[in-house]
Amino acid sequence: MIVRKSKKEVAKIAAAGRVLAGCLEMLADAVAPGVTTKALDDRAEEYIRSHGGVPTFLGYRGFPASICASPNDMVVHGIPGKYTIVEGDVVSLDVGVTLDGYVADSALTVAVGDVDDRTEHLLEATRASLEAAIEQCRVGSRLGDVSHAVQAVVEAAGFSVVRSLVGHGVGKTMHEDPQIPNYGEPGRGPVLEEGMVFAIEPMVNVGGFDVYIAADGWAIFTVDGSLSAHFEHTVAIATAGPQVLTRRTNENVAARRGVM
Repeated sequence: MIVRKSKKEVAKIAAAGRVLAGCLEMLADAVAPGVTTKALDDRAEEYIRSHGGVPTFLGYRGFPASICASPNDMVVHGIPGKYTIVEGDVVSLDVGVTLDGYVADSALTVAVGDVDDRTEHLLEATRASLEAAIEQCRVGSRLGDVSHAVQAVVEAAGFSVVRSLVGHGVGKTMHEDPQIPNYGEPGRGPVLEEGMVFAIEPMVNVGGFDVYIAADGWAIFTVDGSLSAHFEHTVAIATAGPQVLTRRTNENVAARRGVM
């Protein structure tokens, strides 16, 4: 069952989203050669708590950290630790913030220093697929329109959508109905209504879409060892159009919508 939120509830999710956006901006600036993923986790927890929030991921189903930090061929759910970032890495940062009982969820992938054209194209295509999906988050659209938008952009760019991982509803808890695949047919699925709130999160690989879970039970890697990128926003369906609740101030949205 998809739970619709009131305008007051959407405003509370948006407040959590503002803290989250600021946290991700801080983390993106902190990513540099020689920095460990544990150091990023420590900085994120301090930032979130100093702004009145709680790290949603910490303790969730036993997860031992405040953020997910996933380098290179690790798609998602990386536990921060001793891994030291080096020049040429790509690092996906996924953060959840709970504030006043409501949750926002967002992610980005950062290129460290100079990367090759294929890697840069991966990041741009993944960002563009997220923006295309957001454009479909309108009253009267169907959930399949959102899923298809991601797939169309990603596959046109020559990359693969991870099929075994999905976006989701979000708000009172981190994972609510519905599940939102990043592929599918348009015109199918539930009709979108005002007050629905989704965490839309394309996960895109340079190679094939197959993934596996590591021995720690959390980290998910590409089977073929290819690079992966992950971008995510929390989006509310509103009568005036899509309302992105985790938008960062430094995002160049117009440019990314044009990247295929």
